[in-house]
Amino acid sequence: MNKVLLVGRLTRDPELRTTQNGIAVARFTLAVNQNFTNRNGERGTDFINCVVWERQASNVSKYCHKGSLISAEGRISTRSYDAQDGSKRYVTEVVCENVTFLSSKADGSYSNNEVAPNVGMEENTMPMETADLSEDPFKSFGEEVTLSSDDLPF
Repeated sequence: MNKVLLVGRLTRDPELRTTQNGIAVARFTLAVNQNFTNRNGERGTDFINCVVWERQASNVSKYCHKGSLISAEGRISTRSYDAQDGSKRYVTEVVCENVTFLSSKADGSYSNNEVAPNVGMEENTMPMETADLSEDPFKSFGEEVTLSSDDLPF
C-alpha cells in the first residue's frame, strides 16, 4: 500500500499551471518537522515536494500561501525524464489526493483553534476545542442521577 499523510507549512506560494488539455496542476513544497531531536536537541525538517491536480490545485493555489499549515494525503510517485541538457533526471513527489487547510501563518486568516475548509470536500474536519479541566464541565446539566448495577442492561 502506498499511502502518505503529511502535516506541514508551505515553503513558498504554490505554482499553478495548466496542462495542454486544460487540467490544473499545482506544485508546492511542504516543510515537515521530524518527530525526533538530534544530539543538540534540535528538530530536523524534511522538505517534501508535492503535486495536486484539478479542482484541488486551483483551491490550493487560491487559498494557500507561503507559511500556510496544511495536511496533505496522497501517495509517493517516482518518475524520470530527460532534461534539455540530455541528462536523465529523477523526481520523487507526493501526489496529493486530499488537501486540508489547517491554518495560515502568513495571513493569519485562521486562528489556532479553527480549521479551514477541506479542499477535497471528501470529509469535513471539525476543530477540536480544549477544555478547562479545573472546572466541572457538566455542572449546569441539572440534577445528579444515581444508577445502581440493577439498572444496567448488561
